[in-house]
Amino acid sequence: MADYPRVIPLFPLPDFVLFPDVTVPLHIFEPRYRQMVHDASAGDGIIGMTMLKSNWERDYYAYPDVYEIGCAGRISALSRLSDGRYNLLLDSFGAFRIVRESRDHAYRTAEIEWLPSAMERLDEIDGLHRLLKEFIGASADTLWRSLVDERKLTGAALVNYICFHLDIAPLEKQTLLEAGASRVSCLADVLTFKLEERKLGLERRRGHGQVQ
Repeated sequence: MADYPRVIPLFPLPDFVLFPDVTVPLHIFEPRYRQMVHDASAGDGIIGMTMLKSNWERDYYAYPDVYEIGCAGRISALSRLSDGRYNLLLDSFGAFRIVRESRDHAYRTAEIEWLPSAMERLDEIDGLHRLLKEFIGASADTLWRSLVDERKLTGAALVNYICFHLDIAPLEKQTLLEAGASRVSCLADVLTFKLEERKLGLERRRGHGQVQ
């Protein structure tokens, strides 16, 4: 990623983790981030998404702590509303690590280090398919066909899509983003833990006579 900028604007959100290879809609209403979108769209269109750490509410209008690993995207569609707000689509493409933040704009910017992407092995992805069937149920096969056969997602793009859309806690998604080249095995660990947790929960409920 040598051609990508070393300084990018940051758009931190609570409970939101972006992964490469997905497209997300964003609604921008705060004045400082309206300025961010205006400036980004006049340049390379790149915005870095990061997740706010806990207790961000106390310092939201200043510089609350964020996780140092985030994911950047490029604006692919932009609509400015009559009151100055923006609706946009952001096509994500790469993870980054924050090196240091700057405070020379109304919005947050940072010098960053781009992180390498990884292509997962086919046998690992096949194992992931089996875990998804256990975790999601019968609809997993339909989902898999939709992603692999119809949308032609493979390798890292397939894994990133699953990580982004899977119904797990934001902190677990942040862990997956930070896993980098180990994302498939980390996702397998998360799913395995969730399945064991589910099994233990059912056993406890049976022990209390709540499940037949």
